[in-house]
Amino acid sequence: MIPPIASNFVAGETAEAALDHVEGLNGRGVAGILNLLGEHYEERPDADADADAYVDLVEAIADRDLDACVSVKPSQIGLDIGDDAFEENLARIVEAANEGSPAASDTFVWIDMEDHETTDVTLDAFERHATATDGNVGVCVQANLKRTREDLERLADLPGKVRLVKGAYDEPGELAYKKKARVDESYRDCLAYMFEAFDDGVAVGSHDPAMIEYATELYAEHGTPYEVQMLMGVREAEQFDLAADPEVDAEVYQYIPYGSKWFSYFYRRVRERKSNALFALRAIVGR
Repeated sequence: MIPPIASNFVAGETAEAALDHVEGLNGRGVAGILNLLGEHYEERPDADADADAYVDLVEAIADRDLDACVSVKPSQIGLDIGDDAFEENLARIVEAANEGSPAASDTFVWIDMEDHETTDVTLDAFERHATATDGNVGVCVQANLKRTREDLERLADLPGKVRLVKGAYDEPGELAYKKKARVDESYRDCLAYMFEAFDDGVAVGSHDPAMIEYATELYAEHGTPYEVQMLMGVREAEQFDLAADPEVDAEVYQYIPYGSKWFSYFYRRVRERKSNALFALRAIVGR
């Protein structure tokens, strides 16, 4: 059982609990991005089992008529085992979301980005599936990587969506910006390019109020449709405020982890930001 403190960041151990959480969000104008926790599998049965779970999940989303999509990690569905395992499982998930059960048709599939060693294979997979589904697949890119601005030029003319995040992996200095101010500068530069060059499909993956405000300014200038994505348990009041704000013409999504592998995810969330640690401490003492 997930303790109350961790349940601020993880929706539950089962898909049913996560779907119930999405239903509550939808009632407040926020959509959901569901992620079954798991990564870096080295055995094919583990990767296949999580791919099966995602196939079931896209059908459950449609059955309950929820405003939600799914997001998968390449190493969760086979990338560490081999490119073939990854591609076969990703294809199964995308097919189920788009051409499998009629009920599950058009459920959006995000491909998360992991460390720099996976960037090329992830972008290649996105290009194949976004083109094949006429844009019903998205991919994440990370502003801390020095290559990302150039990658966006490749992605600009493709269908689908691109989520821009600052980046959480500790990458080598020759490949990534290390100072926060430089990462912020890169994020703003990449975001400006996306609003200017993309016709649609801009996803602002950030909790930074300055970046969200910058996105509203870019939207006013360019009119490019966009959405804002934030994690469950982080600045949730602001998520609901954004969704209810008539001046913000963007969809708001909450990224919702769930599953039995919740402990390592929760531990990372608490460690990575002082504000998250303080939030957790307040929850412990009931204040």
